[in-house]
Amino acid sequence: MRVLLTGHQGYLGTVMAPVLTAAGHEVVGLDSGLFAECVLGPSPADPQGHRVDLRDVTAEHLAGMDAVIHLAALSNDPLGSLAPELTYDINHHASVRLARLARDAGVRRFLYASTCSVYGAAGGGDPADLVGEDAPLRPVTPYAESKVRVEDDLHALSDGDFSPVFMRNATAFGHSPRLRADIVLNNLVGHALLAGEVLVLSDGTPWRPLVHAADIARAFAAALMAPREAVHARAFNIGSETNNVTVAEIAEQVAEAVCGAKVVITGETGADPRSYRVDFSRFRAAIPGFNCEWTVRQGALELADAYRKHGLTREDFEQRFTRLAVLRAGRDAGAVDDTLRWRR
Repeated sequence: MRVLLTGHQGYLGTVMAPVLTAAGHEVVGLDSGLFAECVLGPSPADPQGHRVDLRDVTAEHLAGMDAVIHLAALSNDPLGSLAPELTYDINHHASVRLARLARDAGVRRFLYASTCSVYGAAGGGDPADLVGEDAPLRPVTPYAESKVRVEDDLHALSDGDFSPVFMRNATAFGHSPRLRADIVLNNLVGHALLAGEVLVLSDGTPWRPLVHAADIARAFAAALMAPREAVHARAFNIGSETNNVTVAEIAEQVAEAVCGAKVVITGETGADPRSYRVDFSRFRAAIPGFNCEWTVRQGALELADAYRKHGLTREDFEQRFTRLAVLRAGRDAGAVDDTLRWRR
């Protein structure tokens, strides 16, 4: 297929593009470039692409595309809370507009990167509490709320020719050439290496489903080629039950991966309302033979090795690889305006 990959210069997109290319697809990227320089190690070889804000996409960007994989977004809860109105403008309205343009251009499959955060405060201490795709959605942040709204609107756009698919990713982890240090496992491994502590600011009790960036890429590649009847207008949790873990358990596995690091749970931010254990069986049923390959422990070891190999510094960890810090620095320097667009 000829695939438009939005957010191709992001944390997930940088991992996904070569997976799609290796599967034989022609990948065309689309990215604003806000995080293109957030590179740890050698610069990645990006596919050809458009440098354009998601809000400024035109019909020409969709011409000749067979499919769209839509990753581009303000991509975590702190960013969403920084400017909720921009979160809805970019994550919701621009995403739905992109889907309409895609449908009008004859794109047949639209894979949307949603999130398990849509389940919000779902609890889950007992195995019977696993949350499936038909569970009530209880988003507790602007980021998660924007994802719910897009799913609803894309479902309404689906028809006999246009198939949206809602990929509800668990919390991502693992090494990417364009690193993010502001997601839980990546963050804890960085603290362990740089400070000798696995620092947990919550009370450690919330449940988190985790999934490696490479497993997300493999799942999207599988969904791209799946029979229409298996995926049309359906939501899928992407991850593995093995990686349903509490934040405290994540911290312990990081301490095992980074020799000498000690777990420190301060509890200063209290109990996080985002807590859920997730059932991932629907995607395995729809895509026979698919299974996630990475465990939390393997990811912690991989990250520690990559951080050491590429000389991660505290300044980079706190500034260059933290999305909120990158945007604030861009605005302070006058390179990015208050709408998070590049100044011309």
